[in-house]
Amino acid sequence: MNAGKGQGVDHEEFFISVDVETGGATPADYALLSIGACLVDDPETTFYVELQPEDKRVTVEALEVSKLSVDILKTMGEPPESAMKRFADWVAEVVPTGGRAVFVGFNAAFDWMFVADYFERYVGRNPFGYTALDIKAFAMGRLGCTWAETSMRVLGPKYLSGRPLAHHALSDAQDQAALFRALYAEPAHRREDDPS
Repeated sequence: MNAGKGQGVDHEEFFISVDVETGGATPADYALLSIGACLVDDPETTFYVELQPEDKRVTVEALEVSKLSVDILKTMGEPPESAMKRFADWVAEVVPTGGRAVFVGFNAAFDWMFVADYFERYVGRNPFGYTALDIKAFAMGRLGCTWAETSMRVLGPKYLSGRPLAHHALSDAQDQAALFRALYAEPAHRREDDPS
């Protein structure tokens, strides 16, 4: 599904599914705890890291979802600077010179803001740039459905055999890749008032 060079496009695009687990809602206040990523077209080409948490707040609810332990991550996690450097190196390795890495996420705004914040602070640049492709928004356009109909509760049974997301960053990134491939294969929805 890697997009070739289209009209007015000078870079081949490589879709990378990314998921994160965090200590809470925003990178200013909460730590990034883990990152999982895979190529959408080759979900066995993966990246995963658990990070030493920064000295920020962590909610009990977030830890219950991810099953990660702050105490274990403090000793076993990778320092954020080396973790983000390795992630940037992995992106450079899987995206050929001249290609463009496209960040793909399920509710991408959440995952992208953590990844972008950590890349800027620890690497000085974000290899994904300033944009992200949101699977939920893509589903709305592709299927002609409402935002509520893009929940995993609705899409999971149709496209992922009903399995819930595991809330493990790598497993979820791979499931997101499968969901995006399935949605991409769907015929584009046409509005009834569309003359084409």
